[in-house]
Amino acid sequence: QVQLVESGGGSAQTGGSLTLSCAVFGVTSYGSRYYMAWFRQDPGTEREGVTAIDGNGRTYYADSVKGRFTISKDNDKNTLYLHMGNLKPEDTAMYYCAADVTTFYRQNMLVPPVSTVWGQGTQVTVSS
Repeated sequence: QVQLVESGGGSAQTGGSLTLSCAVFGVTSYGSRYYMAWFRQDPGTEREGVTAIDGNGRTYYADSVKGRFTISKDNDKNTLYLHMGNLKPEDTAMYYCAADVTTFYRQNMLVPPVSTVWGQGTQVTVSS
């Protein structure tokens, strides 16, 4: 069974940076070439796709974070990262790691596949 464990959330000032990590467990039999992504959600709003990486390592970003956030994956460590730079107050949200080992690529990478597994979330708060 695939499990995701996030870490690295916290507080930052506007213009600062944070790096989130997502350790992936239970994927040995699936290899390393599958869909992973970061989503975020504020209370009372829809969960929003922030960035995703496909089975070939190609990356995709929401317009709101393009040029500021970077997604990366260390296949040897089975860990997904999100480096967030030039943070803004509107980046404040609960951030969720997502994975679907049955999906290599989908047309809209910022919409989660049906079989997505989610982490527990990690809070990011940006103050002005």
